[in-house]
Amino acid sequence: MGMPAATTSWTVEMLDALEDDGQRYELIDGELFVTPTPAEIHQLVLAQFLLRLNEYLRRGSVGRVIHSPADVRRADRSRNRVQPDVFVVRLTDGKRPQYPYDLGDLLLAVEVESPSNPALDYQVKRRLYLQSGIPEYWVVNPVGRVLSRFRGVNDPGEVFTERIEWHPDGMDTALTIDLPALFDEAVS
Repeated sequence: MGMPAATTSWTVEMLDALEDDGQRYELIDGELFVTPTPAEIHQLVLAQFLLRLNEYLRRGSVGRVIHSPADVRRADRSRNRVQPDVFVVRLTDGKRPQYPYDLGDLLLAVEVESPSNPALDYQVKRRLYLQSGIPEYWVVNPVGRVLSRFRGVNDPGEVFTERIEWHPDGMDTALTIDLPALFDEAVS
């Protein structure tokens, strides 16, 4: 279950000392969040977003798509480490920033909803990502076959069932994703 652990003074060093048990461990302001290994549908949907974003971004020099597990940190790098399911890191002069990435380096973060703790994706991570300057955040619900998009801290969000468009600065055209087709391909 994706719930905060009892101790709230965790550090990245403490995370690194944990034994690998297949679960995802993320740290937000010293609070540990543990989520189980993703289900098959989670991974299949994630792969479809990864493919579409990669194909689109390869036409320009704006960003590169990366998938979890990959660390993204916040200003207090000792107490913050998250792993968005899929994210786009901004390129500068055609190069990726130094790893581990800073939340401010991201153009887009995408989370496939965790059924064990949707509040982590819709509330905790949403607030973290948008307050850290990520211009756009998507939460994908593979069961409901919908995508929720947020574009700012005070944005109540929009829910998409047919298609989503994303047009980062520097790209000539927008990426349009046909959501029913994406979900159909993911589960076929």
